[in-house]
Amino acid sequence: MFSKSRTNEPGAAKPGEGDKTSMSDAPAAAAKPAMDSKPSATKAKPPASVISSDLTITGNIKTSGDIQVEGTVEGDIRAHLLTVGEGATVKGEIVADDVIVNGRIVGRVRGLKVRLTSTARVEGDIIHKTIAIESGAHFEGSVQRQDDPLNANASKPVAGAPAAKPAAAGG
Repeated sequence: MFSKSRTNEPGAAKPGEGDKTSMSDAPAAAAKPAMDSKPSATKAKPPASVISSDLTITGNIKTSGDIQVEGTVEGDIRAHLLTVGEGATVKGEIVADDVIVNGRIVGRVRGLKVRLTSTARVEGDIIHKTIAIESGAHFEGSVQRQDDPLNANASKPVAGAPAAKPAAAGG
């Protein structure tokens, strides 16, 4: 009964014209949702996984994403970004691109960028590319800079190397 041309144009359209205008607008309208779906197809970065303050995890955690620990983890953690909350405790090895420590860690920390805030307590070695330690942070252990701190082989003692050399020479 109503056509788009009558709504948009002040003059009356011819009886057959309204139908043609409606039909030509339909494919354009159908094309718009297809265009809208393209931006939604790009994946947004998911939010960090949060281990809440009342949660204790015994076991290793591995993700390519971000983790925020507010509770207790007894095991190794491997992540892209690890944030240890002020009341959190991690007992195990940490391997992450970025490590922000506000709480307590007992174990080795390996990261490209490691930051100990003023409330941090770390008991263990830190292997890093860059490090920042704020005034007030407690740290017991050694600090070692490496270009590739995430590579586990780079930090192994040289004592194991002589056993590997004869095997390589024999082959």
